[in-house]
Amino acid sequence: MKVGKIIRINGPLVIAEDVPNAKIGDIVHLGHDKLIGEIVRMFGNKVACQCYEDTTGLRPGEPVENTGEPLAAELGPGLIGQIFDGLQFSEIDMWKAVGPFMKRGVKLARLSRDREWEFTPRVKPGDKVVGGDIIGEVPETSVITHRVMVPPDLRGEVVDVQEGKFHVTDTVATLRTPDGKTVELTLMQTWPVRFPRPYRERLPLVEPLITGQRVIDIFFPVAKGGAAAIPGGFGTGKT
Repeated sequence: MKVGKIIRINGPLVIAEDVPNAKIGDIVHLGHDKLIGEIVRMFGNKVACQCYEDTTGLRPGEPVENTGEPLAAELGPGLIGQIFDGLQFSEIDMWKAVGPFMKRGVKLARLSRDREWEFTPRVKPGDKVVGGDIIGEVPETSVITHRVMVPPDLRGEVVDVQEGKFHVTDTVATLRTPDGKTVELTLMQTWPVRFPRPYRERLPLVEPLITGQRVIDIFFPVAKGGAAAIPGGFGTGKT
């Protein structure tokens, strides 16, 4: 496999040269520890990479592998109840894997590959579906039902659909596209974070999200489905 080479390091900014098939937004693996980085600039045969891990110990001359894939998130059952870092690695799973102190180069599945989810289909073989149509449901918590949808860029006819307990990577339905191709659908989708998720319409925010914290619910209410931010410096108690 052809790889590039690190030529300069300045904090989280890593300059490399001769990275094959490089383009802006590609995820690269930096050095022997395969630290995760993203190409943010290109000039000549050189690229500037933003490293998303600690670069201490990284040296010029170490290899740079281009994955050719953009920074992406895994969407599916298992998001609720977790605490994720900026790369969507579960802090809980990371603690179980390496202890209370994070280590460089550790790669984990974003969504658990071990847990099984009860899937109930809402389509049947022969149904015509398009992107955004709901093919089934998973009770993610006692109050929240996760709806499994057809990816936005797909359409076709349902060939087969399953019911029962599945992992997020298991096939739960199969589609035949208009050009005759067969596509397997799982409980999970991978979506590039730089591209907005398409939607048919925005629903109004009419229901409050009850947090149980009276100071928030009374003075700073949050709408269910909305967004909120808690600004503050390091170590000031935001969590």
